Amino acid sequence: MNQNKYRVAQHLFLVQSPDDHLDIPTYIPSFAPFVSAEEGDVLFTLCANIAEPHSFKGWDEIGQFDCGGANHGVYIDADGNYGFEISLPGEGGPLSCTMMANPDFTQCEALIVPGQILQHSQFGLNNAIMMAYAFASATYDTLLVHASVIRNNGYGYLFTAPSGTGKSTHTHLWYKNIPGCDLMNDDNPVVRVIDGKAIVFGSPWSGKTPCYRNIQAPIGAITRIEQAPYNKVQPMSPIEAFAMLLPAVSSMKWDRRVYNGVCQAISRLLPVTPIWRLECLPDADAAHVCYDAIHVKS
Repeated sequence: MNQNKYRVAQHLFLVQSPDDHLDIPTYIPSFAPFVSAEEGDVLFTLCANIAEPHSFKGWDEIGQFDCGGANHGVYIDADGNYGFEISLPGEGGPLSCTMMANPDFTQCEALIVPGQILQHSQFGLNNAIMMAYAFASATYDTLLVHASVIRNNGYGYLFTAPSGTGKSTHTHLWYKNIPGCDLMNDDNPVVRVIDGKAIVFGSPWSGKTPCYRNIQAPIGAITRIEQAPYNKVQPMSPIEAFAMLLPAVSSMKWDRRVYNGVCQAISRLLPVTPIWRLECLPDADAAHVCYDAIHVKS
């Protein structure tokens, strides 16, 4: 048995394999900054191997989980255990990996489809771990958010929007035009509420931008980006903010434990985090208008 322990947003978890030929760091290279020797309780354990995929024949198909540009089939059995078919991106993408998990995602098993190229195997295992993390941590005021986050003057600023709207474009505009900025994560940062304070963490999941940084910062603001022929920023009401954030968080609405945990975490996040709406063009002025309105004043 070979195994590695990782620490992401202060949560420890274990990835192990009974197969000495499966070198875990090779299959999840983006996790290298998060390797940990810390002792303590683990959030979950995931056992990975290269083997024929699980069969979910006789299980109930309950939905699709949209992840990384691919739709992953979700199944459940009579005991409440979950099964996932993790497919490669694109319509009708081939199966890359399957995962089985107990009802609270503390014990998971991922089987990587044999014979595929390493990049596809990496995609499958990476997505399996990401889902295990999101669903196991849902009751710990932890949110895996579809957002791009930039740091300025010690604070993290998250920008969220549907794919293709311009999250990465806007954070790049901050980086280029606002002094003292650095990118924390470009697709899936982790947000936690700890002792009443909102904190954003880098993660091993960053979409197409290789930004895997084991760093954290207090949240300065969360901003929803909408394309417009002008640049305008305004605060969102708590109801608007809740409705905006919920679909931006990795969740399963059919699982009461996960869904209630996500809703509770968002409810605790809103009173301690400014939430804004930015209607904007993809230009430098948008970055300045947004920064002037939302940045934390000294």
